[in-house]
Amino acid sequence: MIQYLLNAYVGKSMFDGGLAKVKNDGQMGEEFESEFKVDSNQMKVAGYLETIGSAFLFVSFLGKTFTRIGTVMINTVLGVAIFKHYKAGHGYEGSKNALKFFGLNTLSFAETFRRK
Repeated sequence: MIQYLLNAYVGKSMFDGGLAKVKNDGQMGEEFESEFKVDSNQMKVAGYLETIGSAFLFVSFLGKTFTRIGTVMINTVLGVAIFKHYKAGHGYEGSKNALKFFGLNTLSFAETFRRK
């Protein structure tokens, strides 16, 4: 039960961020382009991966496969985000949020391989 609540928490947080990236509106797009050297098309791809991965996490109660697919999709985006934060010179403080969700997602992914 806790794993599904964790998936819902991560899914909700990532869904909101993914939609903002897909919309690519206003300041967020300019900030990503200048700070992280990411163009708008790459940002939209990341947003779609986050949004679709979040949807898989929301329905993770239907089976382990949904959790695995969702975590891989989201962790791919988070891994790049962590790398980009370090490359931009933000260090741990800049990538703290991405690291938190990456860790929670990784725990959820590992839990799918546990025998019950």
